[in-house]
Amino acid sequence: MKDAALGNAMKALRAEANLTQAELALQVGVTRKTINTVENGVFIPSALLALKIAQALGRPVETVFWIRDESGNG
Repeated sequence: MKDAALGNAMKALRAEANLTQAELALQVGVTRKTINTVENGVFIPSALLALKIAQALGRPVETVFWIRDESGNG
């Protein structure tokens, strides 16, 4: 898993929860820009932030974030 990256479904789940990036950011205690960079895979959240985001979205963390194999196998 040398070429692994963090995948996420934040944008879709946030839209499903009817939350803006700013609203989600307020709930988890970060800036809107942080939410944006996590959604776009630019920033990898800490375990604590990932858990807070999942909780705010009402989902288990593994449905929000997962390890993506960059070689195309996952």
